[in-house]
Amino acid sequence: MNDDHLTKTRFSNLELSDLILLGLTDAGFVQCTPIQDKTLPLALRGKDVAGQAQTGTGKTAAFLLATFQFLINDESDWDDDEDTDHDDDEVVEKIINKPVKVKVKKYPRAIILAPTRELAIQIHKDALLLSKRLNLSFALIYGGTDYQKQLTKIKTNVDIIIGTPGRIIDFYRQNAFSLDHVKVTVMDEADRMFDLGFIKDIRFLLRRMPPPEQRLNMLFSATLSYKVTELAYEHMNNPVLVKIETEEVTSKAIKQSAYCPANDQKIPLLLGILKHAQPQRSIIFVNTKRCAEELDATLNANGYKTAALSGDVPQEKRQKLLASFQENEIALLIATDVAARGLHIPDVSHVFNYDLPQDVEDYVHRIGRTARFGASGEAISFICEDYAYSMPDIEEYIGQKIPVSAIPKELLVDVIKPERKPKEFRPNQHPKRPPHSQNRKPKAPVALAPENPQ
Repeated sequence: MNDDHLTKTRFSNLELSDLILLGLTDAGFVQCTPIQDKTLPLALRGKDVAGQAQTGTGKTAAFLLATFQFLINDESDWDDDEDTDHDDDEVVEKIINKPVKVKVKKYPRAIILAPTRELAIQIHKDALLLSKRLNLSFALIYGGTDYQKQLTKIKTNVDIIIGTPGRIIDFYRQNAFSLDHVKVTVMDEADRMFDLGFIKDIRFLLRRMPPPEQRLNMLFSATLSYKVTELAYEHMNNPVLVKIETEEVTSKAIKQSAYCPANDQKIPLLLGILKHAQPQRSIIFVNTKRCAEELDATLNANGYKTAALSGDVPQEKRQKLLASFQENEIALLIATDVAARGLHIPDVSHVFNYDLPQDVEDYVHRIGRTARFGASGEAISFICEDYAYSMPDIEEYIGQKIPVSAIPKELLVDVIKPERKPKEFRPNQHPKRPPHSQNRKPKAPVALAPENPQ
């Protein structure tokens, strides 16, 4: 890993409080990435920002630091009216002779919206890391698990709510909290919000907050499409558009390559590449849950410890799988596009497009799981019979041709097929009984017509 992805701007040169700088030092952050260098000076002075940058370039830290500083400044404004520099007698005299203006903080003070549970969890994790020196409280809100626990948490006086739109709206409609006093609003991965159909939920929340000019608004995304820009201008206060490396959709640090296997060559080829490259940590992307399950069984049968991650995996199990992957207990993660966004997993050396994505933007987000924060990585795609039609659109979108290599015979290895597991018997399912079972009454004999004597 190198520092080529960093600018010369140091966080200590920005208008950040000493406590925030101490937290950055504790986390090992000294210099800004390009998106932080361009957006933080604006946001720290109260300017709304709509930022675009490649995945893994530090967008999360940019909006978290700006949010923390805005709330700290808001607190200092409150402290100006308090009589902290006088002794007790002076305070008593002021209370007797002059009414004291008492201010009470209103919660929550900031809302950070994310399109997926994984991204919300990662933002919360980064927020805890960077705010260790600050007196801020957080509520992590997302669907799929811990309903009552999250509801109880959000009813307390939390400074910042981080979560997905659906669960936040659910709690809002129960009057668990108010949006009347929100000072900072953040929309992360805004283009994904549109893709997942959350835009109505986003507008529902934004319209119930104070007017845009009364709060700091930040929007970050890997792509600033027309619809995302329209959202920014509709619900933000004259945002400044900041685009980083718009001429390159994918990072130079990612080595992209492709093979053209027949469908029956895909598994032998994948096993051959894994055997040859021996990656320490890799993500294999597929398009369907069924493919993920079949590939998971096959790779395990061939000696690889894997896990399959798809949209219907329960949240608790999903978090355990991701933790095992991050801790190197599992070397290969097989995933549908549910995992293509919001996963900040370090040291992913290889990304495999076992199935080419049918959406060109998903290609960018998939391969962006590697070569993060200055590291390098490889993205290998299979242009198979079923999804070959996607490649021309992908190449047009990223503005470059992906080199295609011939398949050497040594990469097509023998495959051990997994044993088929018998169907699991469940107590509420009744197996078929034999026709003369003891539990079944025998049928009455059927009377036969007498044979014709003639």
